[in-house]
Amino acid sequence: MAATEEGVTVGAHGDAGPGEDREFLSLERELSLLMRRARARSGEMARQVHPDLEPAAYGLLVCLDDSGPQRATDLAAYIGVGKATMSRQLRAMEELGLVSREPDPADGRAWLIRLTPDGRTRFRTVRAARRARYVRQLQGWDRAEVAELARLLGQLNASAES
Repeated sequence: MAATEEGVTVGAHGDAGPGEDREFLSLERELSLLMRRARARSGEMARQVHPDLEPAAYGLLVCLDDSGPQRATDLAAYIGVGKATMSRQLRAMEELGLVSREPDPADGRAWLIRLTPDGRTRFRTVRAARRARYVRQLQGWDRAEVAELARLLGQLNASAES
């Protein structure tokens, strides 16, 4: 055994010793691979929406399409970035014609960000292609397995928020 990571003895190659938290090491490997692939695909999808769209902005499009108009502060909290970063991203998306700002009827000092018709069309086209790719990738899976994977990922995401 070569090292200890958070109370787990780990071998020289990152594997757990006999009877030790193999499940969590396996989870770490699989999530790391999934996240690397997701980051790469987000960049591809962002470029499909618009060649000049930053990869990180794709998540904003998801949020706006799913939830409708949002305040910039709410979007920043959802994505997990600061106000300055959010402001810069929104300004760039506005310049690309993907989002627009409108006064918030509940607070005249605030603005709501919404997808433009062109932004919505571009985003939904890319999202539909992404969903079709998932259907092809998981065509051998039972629908119940897909639903269980979605449920477990939702549970993982929810636990990460607390």
